Formats: sequence, C-alpha cells, structure tokens
Amino acid sequence: MQSSDLKNLKIAVVGAGYGGAAAAKALSLLGADVDVYEQASQIREVGAGIGLRPSTMNRFREWGIFDAVAKVTSPSEFFEILTADGAPIMKEPWPADGEQTHTHLVHRGDFIDALLGVLPEGMVHLGHKLESVRDNGDRSVLTFVGGKTVEADLVVGADGIRSVVRHQLFSQAGPVFSGEHAYRAVISVDGAQGMVVDDNLRMYIGRGTKVYLLPLRHRGQVSFDITALCPDSTWSPQVTKDDMLATVAGFDERLVEITRNLDMSTVNVRAVYDIDSVDTWHSDSVVLVGDAAHSMLHHQGQGANSAIEDAGALADALREADSVKEALARYQATRKPVTDKLQAISRQGWSEDEINDVFPGQKPAAAASAE
Repeated sequence: MQSSDLKNLKIAVVGAGYGGAAAAKALSLLGADVDVYEQASQIREVGAGIGLRPSTMNRFREWGIFDAVAKVTSPSEFFEILTADGAPIMKEPWPADGEQTHTHLVHRGDFIDALLGVLPEGMVHLGHKLESVRDNGDRSVLTFVGGKTVEADLVVGADGIRSVVRHQLFSQAGPVFSGEHAYRAVISVDGAQGMVVDDNLRMYIGRGTKVYLLPLRHRGQVSFDITALCPDSTWSPQVTKDDMLATVAGFDERLVEITRNLDMSTVNVRAVYDIDSVDTWHSDSVVLVGDAAHSMLHHQGQGANSAIEDAGALADALREADSVKEALARYQATRKPVTDKLQAISRQGWSEDEINDVFPGQKPAAAASAE
C-alpha cells in the first residue's frame, strides 16, 4: 500500500499481550493510526520464562527495539534434553537466523514490559473488555463492556486463546484440553541445587512428566516448570505440594528437592490447552494474530515467537499489497502453513519415543555413543 494510504489507516488492536503489543509496534512503524484495547485494568503477566528465537530477535532489530528487549534477557547457546535421572538424550544449538545465533531467555513479565515500553504514550487503553465485533466489510465496529464503541479500517484480534474476535467471526470451537497440567515458578539461582551452571535450557523427561530449567541469570533466577499428565481439565486447578512431588517421583533428587522447597503461593498452576487449526483468520477488515489465530501447546516454545512473527508478517503484507483485503489474504497465506505445522508438532509433546518424530534421524545421545 502507498505510504499515504497507510498513514490514513485506522487500526484497532484487541489485546495487549505479546501479539497485540508486537502488532501495534510493527503497524505503527508503517505510519498507521494504531490504538490497543486491553481488558485488564493493569498489565500483570504471570508465568515464568520463555525463549525468544533468533528470527524473533531479528524482528526486534528491524523495528529498532532490539536493545530494549535484549537488556532484560540472557543469550543462550543451546538446549538439552535429558532423562529423568540426567542421562543425555540430545543436545542441539538453537537454530540460527543469519548473523543472529542466540536464543534469548526472558521472563514473561519483563518481555511484556519491554514491548509495551516501546509503544507511544497513550496508545494502550486498559479496562476495555470486548463485548462484540461487527464486521461491516471495509470497516468494523468494536463494542466494549460499558457501551463504548470504536470503528476501525482494520481490527487485529490479539485477544488470546479464548478470543472473542475469533469466536464471533471465525470459529466457535473452544479450547482443547491436552490432558496435562503446567506448574510454573521462578526461583533463585541459589535455590536450583547447583543445576544451573550456564544460560542454556534443559528439559528432563520422565514417564508422563517434563521438567524444564530455564535460566534467567540476568536477574539471578531460574524458571522452573513441570508439565505433567493429569485428567483434571479445570482451567485453574487446585494442586498441593504433595501432588507436585508425585509428578517428579523418580527424577534426579535435586529436581525433587527444588519441588519440595517451592513456596506454593508463588506457583502458577493451570491446565494446558490449545485450539484446533482455524480455517480462516481474516475477513476484509478483521484479522487474527497470535494465540487467537493458532494457540499451541508450549512443548516447542513457539507461542510467543509465532505471535511476533505474525506481527511482522502482517506489517510486511500491508506494506507490499495494494489493499487491506489483499494484505490480509497474503498474511494468512504466509503464516498459516507455518503455524499449522507448529501446532501439530507441539501436540506431539516430548517423550523419548517422540523425539525422533520432531528431529528425524536424531538418536538419543546414549545410543549414539554406544555405536
């Protein structure tokens, strides 16, 4: 689209999470008039650590915000998968993207703060819970609880796994329970029982349980995550310390001790959900990004990265296409095949038997060394 057309484009982003904040930044750099509407009255990101892949960091460099994000991260060289008692299965460097070779490990809260911190003052409007979206073809109207309405040339639905935008316009299918729970806490490096010696992600696999140690050494902490099979689909289940200890029975005793020492009031507990692939992400004036379009299980660590890539691809498409309608079609054609594949791979999870499905030809390290 012509620069003059982009500058006349009024865009409303629904949701101020990773996808919404990144989309707001990328689209505002086009010169468009962007506003972000977030239902929460204050931004408080719970959870723990994530990894920002080299391609994601390249997008931040392109947008001029690399330093703002990098200063709250720890660069990581590789990730490693081990058995429950610490025997190596595989060790891989993070996939590079050009000169960018490091994945950057970051706390979710720090990441959101960094993204929101690079948006212009007044762009984000808190306390706006979306009630309905009406698609009028070339423009759409948002109505929020309390009666406020906003009209925009383009609505970006970045409102997460339980997206109102997706549900009202594109798919009424709800989130899908994975049969797992995730228990997440941030502990001090000193409390990690000597298991964190560098800035690299390690995952320990036992029967039905995965334990992740993700260093956040720039803040002297470690993200400690347990993902365990559980039939309870309650969105925010009630879990005791004994329940958690049962999931790590048979693991390296240091991991058991970390679990035993957790302050349960600091542990984020949730059932793990994703969504089935959504056939259509856009109309002529509404589009989905991030979890609203393709929420996926966390096993491959691709949720936040995919949301950032969505934002970049959407901005690219608007710059390159002749109209908003054409741009949205181009965006979906670019991103949907990628995220469909990632959703499917993420559902495979990580087990010793499934590693070869994700990394074809990869043999467990112990088996390889025996040959």
